[in-house]
Amino acid sequence: MSFKTIEVELNAHGDMKDLTPEIQKFVKDSEKKNGAVLVFVVGSTGAVTTIEYEPGLKKDFPRIMDKIAPYSDYYEHHETWHDDNGSSHVKASIVGPSLLIPFMNKKLMLGTWQQVVVINFDTRPRRRKIILQIL
Repeated sequence: MSFKTIEVELNAHGDMKDLTPEIQKFVKDSEKKNGAVLVFVVGSTGAVTTIEYEPGLKKDFPRIMDKIAPYSDYYEHHETWHDDNGSSHVKASIVGPSLLIPFMNKKLMLGTWQQVVVINFDTRPRRRKIILQIL
């Protein structure tokens, strides 16, 4: 198996979920011993990154992202679509939709405190689709 789709329910405004165990299982179950796994979130208000997935940073990260692209600011995007998620698009664009993670001997080459997370920056809860592909 070299391709898989995961779906995750997330709340609004920076909710995140640790994908590391699912990605590690996908790599372990693959035919490749060494390589890289692509992790890609579908949608323009979602993002994928690594973080130490612990309660403090789960609160800190969305708070700091809101300082970078505050929800309360004016966004031309709102005029285009008559919605309220301009800041969501900016935040997701800054973080990015994908990661490429190397693995060796079927084990992700992540640091001890480094987990792979998907983040929903949208202003409403979303069901996020994440694509995994072995390279």
